[in-house]
Amino acid sequence: MNCHSVLFNNVGYLEPVRESYRTDESIHWTKVHRLADYVYFNHSIHINKGVGCSSCHGSVNQMPLMYQAAPLNMNFCLDCHRNPQPNLRPKDQVFNMDWKAPANQEQVGRQLAAEYKLRTTVELTSCSTCHR
Repeated sequence: MNCHSVLFNNVGYLEPVRESYRTDESIHWTKVHRLADYVYFNHSIHINKGVGCSSCHGSVNQMPLMYQAAPLNMNFCLDCHRNPQPNLRPKDQVFNMDWKAPANQEQVGRQLAAEYKLRTTVELTSCSTCHR
């Protein structure tokens, strides 16, 4: 049950999740965060480079029902690939949905980008980075 053993654990609309857990039978999921089929995306790369979940998915711990918080379109991704520093955080904070950027995030982001050895903007915005 992971998160739902704590979050929204008594709400009726999650009964199918609880029933699935009890019976060990899969439930049909409706995909919320959609990318085009021709887009290559790897969560582990972003996690390992210090991009927090909430940067793209929003504060899912505050969502009774999951919704797509960001457009996740090409422009959204390119904006981050051109300037990732605002979205970088210490790796031990990547999964922290309540993390807030410090006042000096620009400086911290530059330091983290160097520490995490982020590729150059040219490499990050190459078509083959996302289209494979």
